[in-house]
Amino acid sequence: MESGDLKIAWARQYMPVLASIRKRFIEEKPFSGMTVGMALHVEAKTAVLVETLAAGGAGVHITGCNPLSTQDDVSAALNTRDRVHSYARRGASVEEYYAAIDRVLDARPAITIDDGMDLIYRIHTERQDVLDSVIGGCEETTTGIHRLRAMARDGALEFPVIAVNDTPMKHFFDNVHGTGESALASIMITTNVLIAGKRFVVAGYGYCGRGLARKARGLGARVIVTEVDPRRALEAHMDGFDVMTMNEAAALGDIFVTTTGNAGIITGQHFPKMKDGAILANAGHFNVEIDVAWLASHADSTVHRDGIDTYMLDGMAVHVLAEGRLVNLATPKGMGHPVEVMDLSFAVQALSAEFIAKHGRDLAPGVHDVPSAIDEEVARLKLAALGLSIDRLTPEQETYMNSWAIGT
Repeated sequence: MESGDLKIAWARQYMPVLASIRKRFIEEKPFSGMTVGMALHVEAKTAVLVETLAAGGAGVHITGCNPLSTQDDVSAALNTRDRVHSYARRGASVEEYYAAIDRVLDARPAITIDDGMDLIYRIHTERQDVLDSVIGGCEETTTGIHRLRAMARDGALEFPVIAVNDTPMKHFFDNVHGTGESALASIMITTNVLIAGKRFVVAGYGYCGRGLARKARGLGARVIVTEVDPRRALEAHMDGFDVMTMNEAAALGDIFVTTTGNAGIITGQHFPKMKDGAILANAGHFNVEIDVAWLASHADSTVHRDGIDTYMLDGMAVHVLAEGRLVNLATPKGMGHPVEVMDLSFAVQALSAEFIAKHGRDLAPGVHDVPSAIDEEVARLKLAALGLSIDRLTPEQETYMNSWAIGT
């Protein structure tokens, strides 16, 4: 068996929720006759999602959503599957990256599945010829949802998109546990530095940021949080973390990780204040949070090695991991979120895509929440896979919870 197939087989055995959904898809074929276009991180767990959609009758055309997050052997393995075409390649140039997206769109997908909204953006700008083929789409990143909601506000979004990112199952597990563990794992395996005792700066205290902060504290780090939202900043303070501005944190931190999904978080005003040997990484989707261009233009010299770029500024070293791209996938040994976490997120993706296949034509253009029943079904399937049972409301409890007339 080739290395890509081995990786996919390893992931598949830890994804029981998708296995349950795939079994039903094989029988019902909800995507029969449809093409699904995807721009995701092409690695083993994603491959299991692709297999699940193909089992449901879909023709799948997929490419990467980040130039450094593709595992080439997995991409090659996907091209051996029936009805699956992968155009992803690690290290693609910007031109190659968008050429691959265009190849996905040349298949005229009925459903899009995005990680960062690049497919949808391309359809609405350069490839409007595809618009009449698309029933709807799914988006699973915070960054992508921000962009989509901006499109919807401007009246520019031409079809319905399910905000897979915004479900409790995505927030509580993928964002908190997945980002927290995988970002730290990639930082540790890339740098081989100790986390315990370090001043660990987390930019942003959304779901990803709070998960990363908690995991870093669990490893013994002294965690600092920077925020722009006063409520989240207060939450971080009440959770026991130091809260300050990035200007203040810049001089204190040993390791910095951005999780905001916004641009210009660590910039030229911060780098000169940092300690010699400061390590910088990004856990947001796009490489816009750390101003790497400023470092490159101001560095006395630069050393590139194994996922670490070292910039020398007046004799002081600043180390940037994975070119400022998504650290849990773009480092040479980055494996992305843990398998069990992505089993849940991709289960929501699969069921949301099925919802679009069945109901997309009835939805208005815009951003739509994942139906609560889908999120709850994924949770129930996971509990069943774990052999866990939960209570159910009695008829009397349901009456009490739904009544305003019953008092003390």
